[in-house]
Amino acid sequence: MRKKTIAVLTAISLFTGVAAPAVAATKKPTIEEINAAKKAEAAKKAAADAQAKQLNKAKDSLRTLTAKANAAQAKYNAALAELKRATDIANAAAAHARAAAAAVDEAHRKIGKLAANAYIMGGSFSDIQPLLSADGPQELIDQLALLGKVGASNTEALKRFKAAEIVAKAAKIAADNAKAAQAAATEKVAAAKKIADDARAAQAKEVSKLQAVQNKLMADLLAARKVRTTLEEQRQLALLEENNSNIAATVIDQKKIWPDRGFKGRSTIRTTAAQRAAAVAYAIVQVNAHKPYVWGAQGPNAFDCSGLVYAAYKSAGLGWPNWDRLNAALYSVSTYHVPLTQMQPGDLLFYSYNGSIAAIHHIAIYAGNNMVWEARNKRVGLVKSNMYSMPGLMPFAGRV
Repeated sequence: MRKKTIAVLTAISLFTGVAAPAVAATKKPTIEEINAAKKAEAAKKAAADAQAKQLNKAKDSLRTLTAKANAAQAKYNAALAELKRATDIANAAAAHARAAAAAVDEAHRKIGKLAANAYIMGGSFSDIQPLLSADGPQELIDQLALLGKVGASNTEALKRFKAAEIVAKAAKIAADNAKAAQAAATEKVAAAKKIADDARAAQAKEVSKLQAVQNKLMADLLAARKVRTTLEEQRQLALLEENNSNIAATVIDQKKIWPDRGFKGRSTIRTTAAQRAAAVAYAIVQVNAHKPYVWGAQGPNAFDCSGLVYAAYKSAGLGWPNWDRLNAALYSVSTYHVPLTQMQPGDLLFYSYNGSIAAIHHIAIYAGNNMVWEARNKRVGLVKSNMYSMPGLMPFAGRV
């Protein structure tokens, strides 16, 4: 029965010029394959959700540790400020003590000199010798006054500087003690800060690792979702094109070129001339390799008509979501329409069994000189043929 059906359809093709459709050998995703893809997607989603919970928990911990580390940093900064103030006080006290010691040393020197002079003068003349050496009454008066002042000032200076020396030494000891205590406190705060910083760094590393796992799981989920949606879309596209092609095979009076009914496509072009040339080059390789025609296939080993168009432009650099796997009818509305008189290699030609967009059942890539590269049907496979060899040509070309 199968052979008889193929023979009948082949005869229709020979008499009408309409391509015989694929029959029982039609390859398209099964319901079982789609259900398996849904199950795989659900498993990926469950794993991603579980990882997201773990990641959120780790992020909460990181926020807590960050707050503790920031508080430790604030205490450390305050301790450093206190240490600086204590150091400044110790340095000032030390300077004051040095100045006081120098003044006391000077006083000791002067007093020592007076004592030495008194000793050298010695004898019974020790008290009157300075007076006897005076040259006159006025000088005698002056020396008496000077000796009195010198003795009194040095005695007072000695007392004052001794007291200043004691105060300065006490201040320096207190400042040094404060400096040492503050240095110890700063060291302790620095140790606490290091612990907090290390904990925060370790947790940040853990969050980064968990984030990487989450990113991988999300990528896997998106890939699984894409597999599932692609299988569903391919099945729907294959069923639609198969139905349209089967209808086209039974319509004897298709026109060679349908009249222009004013159908509109995209308002912009997505490709460059170089990309269109690359798409043509890809199609040439597939046709010359005599690849087979299989419903729903988009390479690399087999193609249907829209699968060849999709793969050719994908190889030229167009990718999802700007370029996706559609059927022939949808490609006609997602391309920029140009008149057949303005076609360039790489433009797409469409074939309909009643002149409407919905009834488009075949698509081909224009090669130039009224020729196209196409995946014609299961019987013919991938070929280069005349653009008018199949009836039902739409009155426009689609530029990707």
